[in-house]
Amino acid sequence: MTTTGGTPRALVAGAHSSNDFMRQRNLSAVLTMLHHDGPQSRADLVRRTGLTRSTIAVLASELEELDLVRALGATAVPGQVGRPSALLEANAQVAAIAIHPETDAITVGIVGLGGEVLRRVRYDTAEPATARETVRIVRTIVDGMRADLGAECRIVGAGIAVPGMVNTSDGRVLLAPHLGWKNESIAAALTRALGVSVVAGNDASVGATGEFAFGAARGVQNLVYVNGTPSGIGGGVIIDGVLLRGMGGFAGEMGHTLVNSSGTRCHCGRIGCLETEVSLERLLPYLGREHIDEDELDIALGLGRDPALLRELAHQVDFLSEALTNFVNLFSPDTVVLAGYLGSLLSVSRERLTDAVRLSPLGGHVRSIRLERAQLRSRLMLVGAAELVFERTVLPVLPSDPG
Repeated sequence: MTTTGGTPRALVAGAHSSNDFMRQRNLSAVLTMLHHDGPQSRADLVRRTGLTRSTIAVLASELEELDLVRALGATAVPGQVGRPSALLEANAQVAAIAIHPETDAITVGIVGLGGEVLRRVRYDTAEPATARETVRIVRTIVDGMRADLGAECRIVGAGIAVPGMVNTSDGRVLLAPHLGWKNESIAAALTRALGVSVVAGNDASVGATGEFAFGAARGVQNLVYVNGTPSGIGGGVIIDGVLLRGMGGFAGEMGHTLVNSSGTRCHCGRIGCLETEVSLERLLPYLGREHIDEDELDIALGLGRDPALLRELAHQVDFLSEALTNFVNLFSPDTVVLAGYLGSLLSVSRERLTDAVRLSPLGGHVRSIRLERAQLRSRLMLVGAAELVFERTVLPVLPSDPG
C-alpha cells in the first residue's frame, strides 16, 4: 500500500493562467460529484456541470490517469436510445484513515472515495484512553490493516473525530472532558506515528459533514445537526453549503445551550445545560441497563411502558424540543438531523418534536422544516473524519489568486 500525505500532482494549485485555474476548478467539481453522488455517465456530468461533452471527456481522462476515477461497464438507461452509457466512479482505493476515540472504545477505519468503509476495527477500552494510549492503539490497528489492504490502496491522510473542543488549524485538542484530554496535540502525534498528514475535528462537526455529503442531509444547503453520545451533546451547522467553524473551529457547542435554570449542574460549571437534561445516562436506570447500543435502545424505548420511564422520556423530549426551537430560530435551517441517542428519542417522539420545531419558532408562522434521523449510523464518524481528509488532499482547495 503506497501512502502520501499530499495532494495528487495534477490537483496541486500551482498554475498561473486563468485557463489552468478553471481546469482545476472543473476537475474538482467533477471529482466531487462522483465522490458524493456515486457513479455517473459522462452525459450526466455534462448535464449537471453545463460543460461541453469534449471538456468532460478531457477532465474524465485526466482523473482516470491520476487513478482517482475509474470507468465501469456500460449500463443501459431505460428509455434511452442508442448505445448504453459507460459510467464513471470515484476510485475507492484512494482512501483515508478515520479515527474516532470514545469513552469506552477507539474505532479505526479505512474509508475510500465515495464514502465506502473498506475496513473497520473497534477496540474496546475499560476506561477512556489517554491521548498517548490512543496513538499507540491506533498505530497498532493501522499496521494490521496495512497488511490486509494490498498495494492498490493509496492512503492520502488521516482524520480524527474528537468529542471535545478541537483547534482545527493545528489539530490540538483544547479540552475533551469525557476523555480526560486537555491541551493535547493529537494530530501532530498521530502524524508522527502513522507517517501521513492528520487533520482533527470536533465529532459533531464531523458528523454534520458526513450527513451533509452522504446521509440524511444530501442536497440540503442549510442544516442543523445535533448528536447525542456518552460524551455529551454536540452539533454542527451548515449554512449555504458551508460548515460554520467559528474562531479556531470551536463553533457548535450546542450541548451547553441553557434549557433549565433549575436543572443539574454541568461539568462546565453552569446549571441546566442541554446535555445534563437530555442524557442517555439519566435514562439507563429506568431501563435496568448500564450500557446499551442504539438499536437496542430503539427497541427498549418502543416497548417501554413503565410510568417512571415515560415521565423521564417526556422530560427529556420537552427540553430537547426547547433547544431545537432555539436552533431553528438562530439558523433557519431547511433540515434538522438528530444522531446517536437523540435519533432514538426522535424515533419514539417524532410527532411531539416535529410539532415543536414547526409551530414554536418566532413569528408564529409554520415553517417547512424536515426533522430527520442520521442515516449513516455506525459509519458516520468514520465517513465524516475521512471527508475532512478528502477535502484537504484529494478534492482540491483552489487558490484565492489564480494569477
